[in-house]
Amino acid sequence: MALKRNTKVDASMPMSSMTDIVFLLLIFFLVTSTLINPNALKLLLPKSTGQIGAKATVSVSIKDWGNDTYTYHINGDQNPATYEEVEDGLIELLSSEEDPTFSIFSDQSVPVGEIVQIMNIAKRNHYKVILATQPE
Repeated sequence: MALKRNTKVDASMPMSSMTDIVFLLLIFFLVTSTLINPNALKLLLPKSTGQIGAKATVSVSIKDWGNDTYTYHINGDQNPATYEEVEDGLIELLSSEEDPTFSIFSDQSVPVGEIVQIMNIAKRNHYKVILATQPE
């Protein structure tokens, strides 16, 4: 009686476990990518109707006088403040607030860099910022 032995090596590999690992890795990377906090400022941009949830008690106005000259005014004060005085003034005015929020009013011709400097003050002091716009 001639018995034949099966000595061939089975080279196939079950793929169901590989797909499970791929899906687990996909879920892991999706979850960790949402946890990354970009270094950005939180802005509360008002709607064009003017309705916003947070009410700012303090305002900073930036006026363009031409020739790269900009003045800062806190709460509509007619006397301009320097950039260094703006941070001290905001700290003084918002220190007693529970949810410190201030709004930025700027001319259309003011470069974004000047507005970002004021936003950096808000980031350093953990304030919320409302960038005021005019309704269309």
